[in-house]
Amino acid sequence: MQIAPSILSADFGNLTQAVRDAEQAGADRIHIDVMDGQFVPNLSFGPQIVEVLRRETDLPLEVHLMVEHPENWVKPFAAAGADMIMVHVESTPHIHRALSLIHETTAKAGVVINPGTPVSTISFLLPSVEQVLVMTVDPGFSGQHFIPDNLEKVDDLVTIRDRDDSLNYTIEVDGGVNVDRVHSVANRGADIYVAGSAVYNDEADVATNIKRLRDAE
Repeated sequence: MQIAPSILSADFGNLTQAVRDAEQAGADRIHIDVMDGQFVPNLSFGPQIVEVLRRETDLPLEVHLMVEHPENWVKPFAAAGADMIMVHVESTPHIHRALSLIHETTAKAGVVINPGTPVSTISFLLPSVEQVLVMTVDPGFSGQHFIPDNLEKVDDLVTIRDRDDSLNYTIEVDGGVNVDRVHSVANRGADIYVAGSAVYNDEADVATNIKRLRDAE
């Protein structure tokens, strides 16, 4: 599995070092949560952060847009250097437009579903995306409790992909993934997992935390 450390749990005053630490520890990509205070009750990063981090790492930067009307933010984040831009199906009535705008850039497109959203809601979008992100917490804050029932969505997405050779999306899980849960996520067939608090906590350094996650897979 690929591991995508979420810098939402890192020290905001030293994000560049947080990304360097993750890269040196063997992370596969960097996960950047973008929040607007409307779609979710919190604020976080803008395109400028992506632009800064793009200069600091060669790792893929995936941007998770937790914002209303994400189609308005696709081009700024793509121009800043995002490799993957993911949008919530719940966040816009123009989901096709949002995905099309992503594909007009050099970035890949992903669709995200909240814990309360069934896979059937995005079945018609699967041919149009390179990644599906399954939220196992309600989005907006780091360190929330894992909702295990949502792993059944990973089962569904794996089954759909296996039945149709034309589908080539990767499956990512985000929310509450730690050393106690990563094995169950891997067993479901997910390709990538986001880890925030499990990477950037105060109990150990980033390299130790990532090694613990790898060993637990």
